[in-house]
Amino acid sequence: MASISLSTALPSSKSGISTRSSQFRLLGWNNFPKFQLCFLNQSCSQNIHGKILSLDSKSWVPRSVPNSTLGPTMEELKEESWYRFLSENGGVVKVLVLDHNGNYTVRIEVSNLSKDVTGEGLVLEWGMYHSDSSQLRGPDGAGTVKVPLMRNSLGEHVTELEFQSSQSPFFLSFVVLNSTVFEIKSHRGTSFCVPIGIGSGKPMPLGFSLSGDGKANFSLFSRNAESVILCLFKNCNEEPDLEIELDPYLNRTGDLWHVCLDVVGKYSKYGYRCKGPSDWKKGGRFHMRYVLLDPYSKTIENFVPDKGEKVSFAKCLAPLASEKKSFDWGGIQNPNLPMEKLVVYRLNVGLVAKNKSFSGLIEKIPHLKQLGVTAILLEPIFSFDEKKGPYHPYHFFSPMKKFGSIDSLKEMVKAMHKDGIEVFLEFSLSGTSEGDDTAPQPISFRGIDNSSYYMNEGVSILNCNNPVVQTLILDCLRYWVVEFHIDGFSFVNSSLLLKASNGIDTLSRPAFIESISFDPVLSKTKIISDTSSPAELCAQDIEFPHWKRWSEMNNKFYTDTRNFLRGEGLLSNFATRLCGSGDKFSSRGPAFSFNYITRNFGLTLVDLVSFSNASELSWNCGEEGATDNAAVLETRLRQIRNFLFILFISMGVPVLTMGDECGYSTSGSIAYNDRKQMNWSSIKTPYGKQITQFIAYLSALRTRKDDIFQRREFLKLENIIWGGSDGVHSEPNWLDPSCKLLSMMIKPENSELESDSDSDSISAPNGGGVFICFNSGANTETAVLPEGSAWVRLVDTALPFPGFFVGGDESVVQVAGMSTYEIKPHSCVLFEAKGSTE
Repeated sequence: MASISLSTALPSSKSGISTRSSQFRLLGWNNFPKFQLCFLNQSCSQNIHGKILSLDSKSWVPRSVPNSTLGPTMEELKEESWYRFLSENGGVVKVLVLDHNGNYTVRIEVSNLSKDVTGEGLVLEWGMYHSDSSQLRGPDGAGTVKVPLMRNSLGEHVTELEFQSSQSPFFLSFVVLNSTVFEIKSHRGTSFCVPIGIGSGKPMPLGFSLSGDGKANFSLFSRNAESVILCLFKNCNEEPDLEIELDPYLNRTGDLWHVCLDVVGKYSKYGYRCKGPSDWKKGGRFHMRYVLLDPYSKTIENFVPDKGEKVSFAKCLAPLASEKKSFDWGGIQNPNLPMEKLVVYRLNVGLVAKNKSFSGLIEKIPHLKQLGVTAILLEPIFSFDEKKGPYHPYHFFSPMKKFGSIDSLKEMVKAMHKDGIEVFLEFSLSGTSEGDDTAPQPISFRGIDNSSYYMNEGVSILNCNNPVVQTLILDCLRYWVVEFHIDGFSFVNSSLLLKASNGIDTLSRPAFIESISFDPVLSKTKIISDTSSPAELCAQDIEFPHWKRWSEMNNKFYTDTRNFLRGEGLLSNFATRLCGSGDKFSSRGPAFSFNYITRNFGLTLVDLVSFSNASELSWNCGEEGATDNAAVLETRLRQIRNFLFILFISMGVPVLTMGDECGYSTSGSIAYNDRKQMNWSSIKTPYGKQITQFIAYLSALRTRKDDIFQRREFLKLENIIWGGSDGVHSEPNWLDPSCKLLSMMIKPENSELESDSDSDSISAPNGGGVFICFNSGANTETAVLPEGSAWVRLVDTALPFPGFFVGGDESVVQVAGMSTYEIKPHSCVLFEAKGSTE
């Protein structure tokens, strides 16, 4: 039991006071007389319903009370709060709240009473409450308490109350009674009310924060809210145990609402209610019943869906816990790999890890290393509505709890970095879990200030070019870099980042994109634009502003490679993709092109060669779906090899999609939600073994031939010689769709023979140039090998396993004295120059 001490001219008395919790309905400060909060050595005034009340701190030097003292010395005081009220009969009620070491002394003075009110036998009747002023309680937990007011030498009627810190925060409500039981109330005819353990707070930082002395500060942005109520919860309660309505005079700075609580230990979670105009045409979507999640909370409780007929208005809450915990990174630094050295593996934590957790990813590091992966790209890991999926988050500062704790995420990042693997996160800034006007589900942004956070269309697309939203996302990204050591970000559906607030006009210089480009923290990370939309199952090809800092998921590589291998594309388009997509990245370089064949929605690699789908640019190789036809199966296997081969020998960053190495299939479905848990036992099948080994070989080849395949700059035109069906020195028929054969000879720029007069030679002491042929047709083609070099065949995707690629230098296949080579239907071949034939 907590105790309360009453200090008056009478002998002091002590009795217990109950602090048991109860459920409270919404009542706030605006239901009580306005008051002014001041500090020592300050003077201030407050306009109370047209009346100016002045406070002069000089007249408020603490005075002694007969037979009592104020108790603490000035050195012991942490804070002093001053309040002054007018009474309905013209008197003045002054209240001084002293905070000393977490305990409170409340001094109440009544003066300037009118002559018709006797000053003898004045009594203070007081009670404590949290949110509902009708729930007043005294020392015994019920009813109110009457305390006599004693006259001091200045003629003031004075008393003091003392409270322990464990009792705060609460409101102290009182009236003054005279001997005839005549009540003296405020000039509004209400009880006097003073907050205890509740301060005005600070506007920054946003969110919940703890000061060095343990006080809790809350700050929330809402430009259009008319009032904001802070809601505190205990344990698993679904209704608030304490609600504090913020006073716009005391608790608002600009568009930031803030409040400080001295003690919050008895509460475990918090949220906000926001009241404002319901003008939907202007974007207002306020609803006072909903308790809303703080957008800046660093950790959150699980999402609570509607349960049958019972509707919970607190969908998701933030815990009242320390924001940061120390984590030992063991001195392991971010790999900081050059862009051209990246091999990216895109994955979903819940579908890849057997235990669907971050810790499960650590077990996959040996497999990633075997593939030659140097970076993983995690599909959105933020808290989301599981019915809608990870591309519909409702929060951006914390990982989904089902994936593991914050520390487990850090352990995963630490383990990846230790093995030289970078970690990227996908961000989806469209389609949050709050839905649209047809199916709204207010969780956070919508109810706090819809017209500021969202594009004004009644949809949940974040208005990232609004300065407030921009600041929120930038703060969030920096938090992931600083707190979790994340190496980069990929922004899905990034075309929306270019939109103005109306969601229609496209900005030529979007502030959000530019801010990230030059941010002192974020500009040092890998920043990737991805215009793909998992919801709409499509990707837009747009000119994305980049400031030479943004990379892009190359949609043209995706489409042109698929078109070429199904026999319908132009050689010119395909050749452009092989050389780093100069039409898109001429001002940045090929390392800014993130190339991919499959993505996290649409057909998987196995399904890409098993089903014909016009929207997916896929070809079933002769039969639709599952088949026992050996010829069809052989063609499908060649096509899978071709896709992977082209992905790794093209200039740019290869991006693999989880499961493609082990035959992951959705049976032809392109819907994101139809993907299931990966079966890692397929890695041990003949298919899994050969594809895994092939990817590992191609990764090693890229590293060994880094002067050709891993480049920051484009190859010089003179270092590439193109050929078609008539030989390496004949110009291909670039615009003839019937041409299915393309060859390219690449001379390394670092070759020691580069400067010799015999520029046709492409050999070098440590391995020279390469000669590559691609045949997308159904007929065998003959390729003419360049003269002057001995060529070693490294890859022929038409050959049976394991001979379709070379496992090492000891098993190379010499093609000595051969001037031509047969390129089988639907296959690719790669040769490397190993010396001169002269």
